[in-house]
Amino acid sequence: MRSLDEELDDLADHYRWFAQVEAAPLSPRYAELAAAVAEDADVLAFLGTLPPPKRQANLLLGALQYLHGGPPADGAELRDRVLGDAERLRATMLTRATQTNEAARCAALLPVLAGLPGPLALIEVGASAGLCLYPDRYGYEYDDGVRVGPASSPVQLRCEVTGRGPVPSGVPQVVRRAGIDLNPLDPAAPDDVAWLRALIWPGMEERRDRLTAAAAIAAREPVSIVRGDLVAELPGLVAAMPAEATVVVFHTAVLAYLPAAAKEAFTELVAGLPVRWVSQEGAGVLPAVRDRLPEPPAADEARFLLALDGEPLAWTAAHGGRIDWLPTAALRR
Repeated sequence: MRSLDEELDDLADHYRWFAQVEAAPLSPRYAELAAAVAEDADVLAFLGTLPPPKRQANLLLGALQYLHGGPPADGAELRDRVLGDAERLRATMLTRATQTNEAARCAALLPVLAGLPGPLALIEVGASAGLCLYPDRYGYEYDDGVRVGPASSPVQLRCEVTGRGPVPSGVPQVVRRAGIDLNPLDPAAPDDVAWLRALIWPGMEERRDRLTAAAAIAAREPVSIVRGDLVAELPGLVAAMPAEATVVVFHTAVLAYLPAAAKEAFTELVAGLPVRWVSQEGAGVLPAVRDRLPEPPAADEARFLLALDGEPLAWTAAHGGRIDWLPTAALRR
């Protein structure tokens, strides 16, 4: 059995990795704060009082934003907040989860969804507040000159594209939407939206504006998000979808939070259901998908791997806005 000191050494490495690989290109403030955590024995000791799944950087930094109305100015202020407000911080981290709900991820999903036979019935695993269940309610502009979706939508998504992949000619017809989440959030509830806003990294004000607009769309057209385990609940949701629809099960940045056995159970389950499966996860989250790449990903690869039915199609930006198509995607044009 590993000692707590060994666990905290690994935790410090996690915060260093988060600072250098994930945060540095996108949010210098978060990179600075995560690096400070990695070197602060007292803050690491506080994190050590939490269960391992509750120690990750996104959860700590999001909880600090949520409780104090914004991020700490620097490592010293982070330390003061953690040690001076430990009980409220602990309670928030134990009851909340990282449920980033970024509508911009739909820009990578749309070319795949639009190529499937319609109409579609969408089931999102790890749906959070369900903002990615509305790809047909958003407008899109791809840098190859393609514009699709309602121009009047308050959510307009811009996406850079490299390589040759499927080009959407329009948004799909969606006849049913549903989701599964251990802790569903309500886009009509101000406190739930405040938590989602707190999960957006400093320096990304455009994402906050987009979240507010997407939440308003979801609040006007609420969907059913089942509270429960994804493996247990998925078959029932699939069976309830309209017979005339192509059922699509999709997820983004969800399976990384599951233990290996649960990931295996999910992938076996979804492969045996009468559905199309769209995954958008980190490079190493689904080894069977990663192993079908033409070449192994770099060790520091921070992009997501977009796949259809287990076949990798593209690298995508973690928070939306970019698609780098793989050569195999040209076959689907």
